[in-house]
Amino acid sequence: MNTSPAMLWLTIFGVGLGTFALRASCIMLLGKFEQPPWMEAALRYVPPAVLAAIISSSLFIEGEVVRVDVSDPRLAAAACAAVVAWLTRSLFFTIAAGMVVLWLLQALWGTA
Repeated sequence: MNTSPAMLWLTIFGVGLGTFALRASCIMLLGKFEQPPWMEAALRYVPPAVLAAIISSSLFIEGEVVRVDVSDPRLAAAACAAVVAWLTRSLFFTIAAGMVVLWLLQALWGTA
């Protein structure tokens, strides 16, 4: 199927506008009402849950194969980050510690 550049840009703009409208409507609606305490408590767990889902899928899944390799420096860095997260409860320190450990292990083991 051959589409014109104008149709492609119109599609990109339309999808972007639709995405913006959906997100903005939720933000504007939720901003007008006070949230119940249980919802605020639940929403505090969204960023760590999303981060864990992204990291764990890239850590254990390679292509279509689930792989756990104890010699992988990413696994050691993730374990260190999990301990830092448990001790500090800080997303910043968790990411920083995980990245520093990953870089150090990659430099020591000579992997990229």
